[in-house]
Amino acid sequence: MTVTSREPPPAAPEREGAGERSAIRLFVEEPLAADASLALAHGQAHYLRNVMRRAPGDRIRLFNGRDGEWEGIIESIAPRRAAVRLGTQTAAQRPVPDVRLLFAPLKATRTRFVVEKATELGVGAIHPVLTRHGQTTRVNVERLRAHAIEAAEQCGRLDVPSIVPPCPLADALAAWPPERRLLVCDPAAESTAAEALGGGAGGPWAILIGPEGGFAPSERRLLADHPAAVHVRLGPCILRAETAVAAALACWQALAGDWR
Repeated sequence: MTVTSREPPPAAPEREGAGERSAIRLFVEEPLAADASLALAHGQAHYLRNVMRRAPGDRIRLFNGRDGEWEGIIESIAPRRAAVRLGTQTAAQRPVPDVRLLFAPLKATRTRFVVEKATELGVGAIHPVLTRHGQTTRVNVERLRAHAIEAAEQCGRLDVPSIVPPCPLADALAAWPPERRLLVCDPAAESTAAEALGGGAGGPWAILIGPEGGFAPSERRLLADHPAAVHVRLGPCILRAETAVAAALACWQALAGDWR
Protein backbone atom coordinates (compact mmCIF):
# COMPACT_ATOMS: atom_id res chain seq x y z
CA MET A 1 0.00 0.00 0.00
CA THR A 2 1.26 3.46 -0.81
CA VAL A 3 1.86 5.64 2.19
CA THR A 4 1.29 9.34 1.77
CA SER A 5 2.21 12.22 4.02
CA ARG A 6 -0.41 14.89 3.98
CA GLU A 7 -1.47 18.07 5.59
CA PRO A 8 -4.89 18.05 7.25
CA PRO A 9 -7.51 19.37 4.83
CA PRO A 10 -9.34 22.59 5.64
CA ALA A 11 -12.14 21.96 8.08
CA ALA A 12 -15.46 21.56 6.31
CA PRO A 13 -18.53 23.15 7.85
CA GLU A 14 -20.70 20.84 9.90
CA ARG A 15 -24.11 19.98 8.52
CA GLU A 16 -26.61 21.84 10.64
CA GLY A 17 -28.15 19.57 13.22
CA ALA A 18 -26.27 16.48 12.07
CA GLY A 19 -23.32 16.65 14.44
CA GLU A 20 -21.19 14.66 11.95
CA ARG A 21 -17.59 15.34 11.06
CA SER A 22 -16.65 15.62 7.41
CA ALA A 23 -15.88 12.32 5.70
CA ILE A 24 -12.24 11.32 5.28
CA ARG A 25 -11.34 9.53 2.04
CA LEU A 26 -8.31 7.26 1.75
CA PHE A 27 -6.81 5.52 -1.27
CA VAL A 28 -5.86 1.86 -0.81
CA GLU A 29 -4.48 -0.81 -3.12
CA GLU A 30 -6.54 -3.75 -1.81
CA PRO A 31 -9.83 -4.97 -3.35
CA LEU A 32 -12.95 -3.47 -1.80
CA ALA A 33 -16.12 -5.42 -1.07
CA ALA A 34 -18.91 -5.54 1.49
CA ASP A 35 -17.87 -6.78 4.95
CA ALA A 36 -14.17 -6.95 4.01
CA SER A 37 -11.65 -6.05 6.70
CA LEU A 38 -8.62 -3.99 5.73
CA ALA A 39 -5.41 -3.21 7.58
CA LEU A 40 -4.23 0.32 6.90
CA ALA A 41 -0.60 1.28 6.52
CA HIS A 42 1.41 3.07 9.15
CA GLY A 43 1.12 6.48 7.50
CA GLN A 44 -2.64 6.24 7.15
CA ALA A 45 -3.08 5.03 10.73
CA HIS A 46 -0.99 7.97 11.96
CA TYR A 47 -3.03 10.38 9.85
CA LEU A 48 -6.36 9.08 11.17
CA ARG A 49 -5.33 8.86 14.81
CA ASN A 50 -2.96 11.77 15.37
CA VAL A 51 -3.88 14.30 12.70
CA MET A 52 -7.63 13.84 12.26
CA ARG A 53 -8.28 12.48 15.80
CA ARG A 54 -10.40 9.56 14.65
CA ALA A 55 -11.25 6.65 16.95
CA PRO A 56 -12.87 3.20 16.75
CA GLY A 57 -16.46 3.49 15.54
CA ASP A 58 -15.77 6.50 13.31
CA ARG A 59 -16.62 6.23 9.62
CA ILE A 60 -14.29 6.87 6.71
CA ARG A 61 -14.47 6.22 2.97
CA LEU A 62 -12.07 4.15 0.88
CA PHE A 63 -11.41 3.83 -2.86
CA ASN A 64 -8.86 1.96 -4.97
CA GLY A 65 -9.47 3.09 -8.54
CA ARG A 66 -11.29 -0.12 -9.46
CA ASP A 67 -14.16 -0.91 -7.10
CA GLY A 68 -15.79 2.47 -6.51
CA GLU A 69 -15.98 4.15 -3.11
CA TRP A 70 -16.95 2.32 0.08
CA GLU A 71 -17.86 3.38 3.59
CA GLY A 72 -15.77 1.84 6.32
CA ILE A 73 -15.91 1.78 10.11
CA ILE A 74 -12.70 1.96 12.11
CA GLU A 75 -12.53 -1.21 14.21
CA SER A 76 -9.21 -0.52 15.92
CA ILE A 77 -6.53 2.11 15.70
CA ALA A 78 -3.02 2.34 17.11
CA PRO A 79 -0.02 4.56 16.38
CA ARG A 80 1.26 2.24 13.64
CA ARG A 81 -1.78 0.32 12.44
CA ALA A 82 -5.54 0.51 12.00
CA ALA A 83 -8.23 -1.93 10.94
CA VAL A 84 -11.33 -0.93 8.98
CA ARG A 85 -14.47 -2.97 8.26
CA LEU A 86 -16.23 -2.12 4.98
CA GLY A 87 -19.96 -1.52 4.86
CA THR A 88 -21.83 -0.34 1.78
CA GLN A 89 -20.64 1.09 -1.52
CA THR A 90 -21.21 4.84 -1.62
CA ALA A 91 -20.30 5.37 -5.31
CA ALA A 92 -19.83 3.03 -8.25
CA GLN A 93 -16.64 3.21 -10.28
CA ARG A 94 -16.99 5.49 -13.29
CA PRO A 95 -14.76 6.04 -16.32
CA VAL A 96 -12.68 9.17 -16.70
CA PRO A 97 -12.05 11.04 -19.96
CA ASP A 98 -9.03 9.80 -21.89
CA VAL A 99 -6.72 12.79 -21.58
CA ARG A 100 -3.09 12.94 -20.50
CA LEU A 101 -0.86 15.79 -19.42
CA LEU A 102 2.71 16.25 -20.60
CA PHE A 103 4.63 19.11 -18.99
CA ALA A 104 8.18 20.32 -18.54
CA PRO A 105 9.04 19.87 -14.83
CA LEU A 106 9.12 22.98 -12.66
CA LYS A 107 10.56 23.74 -9.23
CA ALA A 108 9.17 21.47 -6.52
CA THR A 109 6.31 23.63 -5.20
CA ARG A 110 5.05 24.51 -8.66
CA THR A 111 5.30 20.92 -9.88
CA ARG A 112 3.20 19.86 -6.90
CA PHE A 113 0.60 22.46 -7.90
CA VAL A 114 0.55 21.07 -11.46
CA VAL A 115 0.03 17.51 -10.23
CA GLU A 116 -2.73 18.56 -7.81
CA LYS A 117 -4.66 20.58 -10.39
CA ALA A 118 -4.24 17.97 -13.12
CA THR A 119 -5.64 15.37 -10.74
CA GLU A 120 -8.59 17.58 -9.81
CA LEU A 121 -9.25 18.28 -13.50
CA GLY A 122 -9.48 14.61 -14.39
CA VAL A 123 -6.34 13.60 -16.30
CA GLY A 124 -5.67 9.90 -16.59
CA ALA A 125 -1.87 10.14 -16.68
CA ILE A 126 0.75 12.76 -15.86
CA HIS A 127 3.98 12.62 -17.87
CA PRO A 128 6.94 14.92 -17.11
CA VAL A 129 8.98 15.50 -20.28
CA LEU A 130 12.50 16.90 -20.29
CA THR A 131 13.16 19.84 -22.60
CA ARG A 132 16.19 21.97 -23.47
CA HIS A 133 14.94 25.03 -21.59
CA GLY A 134 13.23 23.27 -18.68
CA GLN A 135 13.76 24.47 -15.11
CA THR A 136 14.92 21.09 -13.77
CA THR A 137 15.65 17.51 -14.79
CA ARG A 138 15.11 16.07 -11.29
CA VAL A 139 11.74 14.35 -10.90
CA ASN A 140 10.76 12.22 -7.91
CA VAL A 141 8.07 9.93 -9.33
CA GLU A 142 7.05 8.53 -5.94
CA ARG A 143 6.59 12.01 -4.52
CA LEU A 144 4.46 13.04 -7.51
CA ARG A 145 2.31 9.95 -7.01
CA ALA A 146 1.87 10.83 -3.33
CA HIS A 147 0.71 14.33 -4.34
CA ALA A 148 -1.73 12.80 -6.87
CA ILE A 149 -3.14 10.41 -4.26
CA GLU A 150 -3.67 13.21 -1.75
CA ALA A 151 -5.41 15.35 -4.38
CA ALA A 152 -7.66 12.46 -5.42
CA GLU A 153 -8.60 11.78 -1.79
CA GLN A 154 -9.62 15.39 -1.23
CA CYS A 155 -11.37 16.12 -4.54
CA GLY A 156 -13.66 13.09 -4.68
CA ARG A 157 -12.05 11.23 -7.60
CA LEU A 158 -12.50 7.47 -7.60
CA ASP A 159 -9.11 6.81 -9.19
CA VAL A 160 -5.59 8.22 -9.17
CA PRO A 161 -3.80 9.32 -12.35
CA SER A 162 -0.73 7.32 -13.23
CA ILE A 163 2.66 9.04 -13.10
CA VAL A 164 4.76 8.23 -16.16
CA PRO A 165 8.54 8.24 -15.57
CA PRO A 166 10.16 11.31 -17.12
CA CYS A 167 11.86 11.12 -20.50
CA PRO A 168 13.11 13.60 -23.13
CA LEU A 169 10.38 15.18 -25.22
CA ALA A 170 11.93 13.75 -28.38
CA ASP A 171 11.63 10.21 -26.98
CA ALA A 172 7.99 10.75 -26.01
CA LEU A 173 7.17 12.00 -29.51
CA ALA A 174 9.04 9.14 -31.19
CA ALA A 175 6.93 6.57 -29.30
CA TRP A 176 3.68 8.49 -29.69
CA PRO A 177 0.54 6.37 -30.40
CA PRO A 178 -0.97 7.57 -33.69
CA GLU A 179 -4.55 7.55 -32.41
CA ARG A 180 -3.87 10.05 -29.59
CA ARG A 181 -3.98 13.70 -30.59
CA LEU A 182 -1.58 16.12 -28.92
CA LEU A 183 -2.77 19.61 -28.02
CA VAL A 184 0.40 21.71 -28.04
CA CYS A 185 -0.04 24.98 -26.14
CA ASP A 186 1.97 27.60 -27.97
CA PRO A 187 1.56 31.40 -27.60
CA ALA A 188 2.56 31.79 -31.28
CA ALA A 189 -0.14 29.45 -32.62
CA GLU A 190 -2.85 30.86 -34.87
CA SER A 191 -5.73 28.71 -33.62
CA THR A 192 -7.32 28.99 -30.20
CA ALA A 193 -8.07 26.00 -28.00
CA ALA A 194 -11.78 26.63 -28.51
CA GLU A 195 -11.36 26.51 -32.29
CA ALA A 196 -9.32 23.31 -32.18
CA LEU A 197 -11.67 21.57 -29.76
CA GLY A 198 -14.94 23.01 -31.09
CA GLY A 199 -17.57 20.43 -31.87
CA GLY A 200 -16.56 18.21 -28.98
CA ALA A 201 -13.71 16.34 -30.68
CA GLY A 202 -13.67 13.07 -28.76
CA GLY A 203 -11.18 10.25 -28.64
CA PRO A 204 -7.89 10.05 -26.77
CA TRP A 205 -6.02 13.32 -26.29
CA ALA A 206 -2.94 14.65 -24.54
CA ILE A 207 -2.03 18.22 -23.61
CA LEU A 208 1.56 19.46 -23.79
CA ILE A 209 2.68 22.43 -21.69
CA GLY A 210 6.23 23.44 -22.51
CA PRO A 211 8.88 25.18 -20.42
CA GLU A 212 8.52 28.85 -19.57
CA GLY A 213 11.71 29.50 -21.56
CA GLY A 214 10.00 28.14 -24.65
CA PHE A 215 10.82 25.13 -26.80
CA ALA A 216 14.25 24.91 -28.41
CA PRO A 217 14.33 25.21 -32.23
CA SER A 218 14.92 21.47 -32.60
CA GLU A 219 11.93 20.74 -30.37
CA ARG A 220 9.76 23.16 -32.34
CA ARG A 221 10.68 21.35 -35.55
CA LEU A 222 9.76 17.99 -34.04
CA LEU A 223 6.38 19.35 -32.91
CA ALA A 224 5.72 21.14 -36.19
CA ASP A 225 6.26 17.91 -38.14
CA HIS A 226 4.45 15.58 -35.77
CA PRO A 227 1.22 14.21 -37.29
CA ALA A 228 -0.66 14.14 -33.96
CA ALA A 229 0.16 17.71 -32.92
CA VAL A 230 -2.55 20.40 -32.84
CA HIS A 231 -1.04 23.81 -32.01
CA VAL A 232 -3.20 26.28 -30.05
CA ARG A 233 -2.82 29.46 -28.02
CA LEU A 234 -4.44 30.07 -24.65
CA GLY A 235 -5.67 33.62 -24.98
CA PRO A 236 -3.74 36.87 -25.48
CA CYS A 237 -1.56 36.72 -22.34
CA ILE A 238 1.65 34.83 -21.66
CA LEU A 239 0.77 32.34 -18.92
CA ARG A 240 2.96 30.75 -16.32
CA ALA A 241 3.28 27.02 -16.81
CA GLU A 242 0.99 26.01 -13.94
CA THR A 243 -1.64 28.52 -15.07
CA ALA A 244 -1.44 27.12 -18.61
CA VAL A 245 -1.99 23.60 -17.27
CA ALA A 246 -5.21 24.60 -15.49
CA ALA A 247 -6.43 26.72 -18.42
CA ALA A 248 -5.77 24.07 -21.07
CA LEU A 249 -7.35 21.27 -19.06
CA ALA A 250 -10.41 23.40 -18.26
CA CYS A 251 -10.83 24.18 -21.98
CA TRP A 252 -10.47 20.53 -22.91
CA GLN A 253 -12.92 19.33 -20.26
CA ALA A 254 -15.50 21.96 -21.20
CA LEU A 255 -15.28 21.33 -24.97
CA ALA A 256 -14.30 17.68 -25.36
CA GLY A 257 -14.37 16.09 -21.89
CA ASP A 258 -16.90 15.23 -19.19
CA TRP A 259 -17.97 18.83 -18.40
CA ARG A 260 -20.19 18.92 -21.48
